[in-house]
Amino acid sequence: MIQVDISNIWGEVSLTDLLSIEAELSAAHMAVTYGDAVPAWLELPDRAPTAEHMRMLAVAHRIRENSDILVVVADEEAQAGIRGVIELLQGPDRNLRRSKGDPVILWAGSDLSSGSWNQLTRLLEGKDFSICVLSGPELRTETAVAFRSLRWMLERRYGTAQAKLRICAAADAERGALRQMAQENGWECFTLPADAGEGCAVLSPGWLLPLAVAGLDTMALLRGAKKAKAELELRSFENPLWLYTAARCLMARRGRGPELLASYEPGFAGLGAWHRQLFRKPVSFLAQLPGMDPLLHTGIPGAFETLIRFAPPVRRTVIWEDVKDLEGLNHLAGQHLDQLEEQTALDAMAAHADLGIPVISIDCGRADEEQLGELLWFLELGSALCAKLA
Repeated sequence: MIQVDISNIWGEVSLTDLLSIEAELSAAHMAVTYGDAVPAWLELPDRAPTAEHMRMLAVAHRIRENSDILVVVADEEAQAGIRGVIELLQGPDRNLRRSKGDPVILWAGSDLSSGSWNQLTRLLEGKDFSICVLSGPELRTETAVAFRSLRWMLERRYGTAQAKLRICAAADAERGALRQMAQENGWECFTLPADAGEGCAVLSPGWLLPLAVAGLDTMALLRGAKKAKAELELRSFENPLWLYTAARCLMARRGRGPELLASYEPGFAGLGAWHRQLFRKPVSFLAQLPGMDPLLHTGIPGAFETLIRFAPPVRRTVIWEDVKDLEGLNHLAGQHLDQLEEQTALDAMAAHADLGIPVISIDCGRADEEQLGELLWFLELGSALCAKLA
């Protein structure tokens, strides 16, 4: 289970403050989960695997068999969570040495840059590829332009009939140009929750399709989310989500902001962008902690920090001894790299506390599909509670 540590904010928030928001937080939790307009995304973990999810897995299997590359066509917001999960679990460089059977994942539809388009088309030359387009009812111009151009490339290369088998979509159930196009052309199409927006659609089959193509276990993601849904129903401050939500809201009510989101994992950058989208923060800095320190020293008045941490992987790295020791690192010999990272994190939190920056620490466990499903649900529900308390 995800753990939240707020011991570094007690200078800003007291136990009395925390208790004073308890009734309000309970009402917000009740309104989100049992109110008159319960959001559709709340039901996604409970209903899995649906027939639509199984159809998605079949489509993903077909793409893995017939394509060297999958191009995900979506705006920046819709890309953020998908990209974030892939990069966190498989690394920012996961596309190196991928091929048919385990396709490269490329991105389009978030800009109108000719340079970006030329780079994409060069990568697609001589490669078998498929496309997955995601959009709500409003198909943005940059997404529509990229999608049209890629469709034309598919039809020219494979012919109209075969091109249809290489196009899939995730769209609103009833509205929008993308849904109409999918129906008229016979593309595989999956449904995005109507009231979710791209940010809270993360556990829907259409959003999970690129993850399945990347070789990730989407059922494990859903199991993690279902587990978190049950555990986070606890209506007390023993619930880590209540601690995080209360801490964020109390900080905001005391004029604290922006929230600085930090992680030691380079692959967390995409999920950091998704976090910013979920919580609708106009300013949120994402950085690895050492690179953030100069920014903090120059001064961000009233900032507070959320630190996302993960347990070390099963395969651990040892720091070796060197006879000459010209770098002066032999005092670290025999330690594991994660031990050094842990100490650096503790030192950074202490330094930030000395600078007057309260730190909320979220420990997420080992980064795998099931644990990440828990984190996705934790942040989704947290954003909904914070919106009710705002």
